[in-house]
Amino acid sequence: MRIIGAVLEEAGRGLPYRHSRPLTVGELELAPPGPDELLVRIEAAGVCHSDLSVVDGTRPRALPMLLGHEACGRVLEAGENADPSLLGRRVVLAFLPRCGRCRACKTDGRLPCEPGSSANAAGTLLSGAVRLSRRGEPIHHHLGISAFASHAVVDRRSAVAVGEDVPAEVAALLGCAVLTGGGAVVNAGRPVAGEAVVVVGLGGIGMAAVLAARALGLGPVYGVDPLATKREKARELGADGAWTPQEAVSRGLKGEVVVEASGNAAGFESAVALTAPGGRTVAVGLPAPTARSALSPLGIVAEAREIVGSYLGSAVPERDVPRFEELWRLGVLPVERLISSVVGLDEINDAMDALAQGRELRQIITFDGVR
Repeated sequence: MRIIGAVLEEAGRGLPYRHSRPLTVGELELAPPGPDELLVRIEAAGVCHSDLSVVDGTRPRALPMLLGHEACGRVLEAGENADPSLLGRRVVLAFLPRCGRCRACKTDGRLPCEPGSSANAAGTLLSGAVRLSRRGEPIHHHLGISAFASHAVVDRRSAVAVGEDVPAEVAALLGCAVLTGGGAVVNAGRPVAGEAVVVVGLGGIGMAAVLAARALGLGPVYGVDPLATKREKARELGADGAWTPQEAVSRGLKGEVVVEASGNAAGFESAVALTAPGGRTVAVGLPAPTARSALSPLGIVAEAREIVGSYLGSAVPERDVPRFEELWRLGVLPVERLISSVVGLDEINDAMDALAQGRELRQIITFDGVR
């Protein structure tokens, strides 16, 4: 079938992207789903920093690639091994499918699936197939989703059904921002009553971590970010306080659980410095592969502190999407408050500019009228 999508042609083009136009929107061909796959009509997709990291070349990927990995949509067709009850259902798309058989899949979310990670790195679906093309040329999949398009073919293990009461924009954010930021708190941080949670880096992932920590209601929640607008937003979302990294350190702020969502070496160092004795630093941001940090091993040993890596919030999507969906339904996890604007697919280069400049929290692309 023919679809409309946004393809990254070349990484590392200069800002502003509205002029250099690394992403082009146009017609593509989408092959039918294989036996373990689903055809999904995309309803909403979030513009995430992980997309920007591919555009600016921080995270090299096989190109050309149809970007977008945070989304939801309606299942139009199911392969022979997929659940036929999903037909017509709204599904959250999770960007790391789990095969359920490898060593990593037996760690209850602690380690990312090995075949899923390999497929994501290669720009294919979990089966190894590429279903996208343009004038006969293969177009790589982004993290098994490629959601900046009217339709997508995804592995059945990338899709989790949600209730009809969950708006498309909210469902989309459950698949990345909430799974990653919220999961970092719930699955990796594991706070208990009275423990303080500090979130370093208040982008979409960090704000979702603030919301999740607030939803648990176990202890105080603090935000740390250099940008005043983001600190103010964190306070609006329920943070008990928000400061710059320098202010947080100088005032002696400490958290038993500190989530690092900045995606840079300086933010990681700040997160470690803000971790209380016996506490856990949960690193969920994705810095450049060349980034390096300097830490004091003595401080980690003498204060019995943990540093934990958490990819996709250490989440198992079929377990955690319903958990966060129910918190949203109860009114304690207002995911919709993460949305800063709604844009069209033809504005994708401008959306990347806004994200690069720190002007947006979560921009949502909608596909109203597409069938």
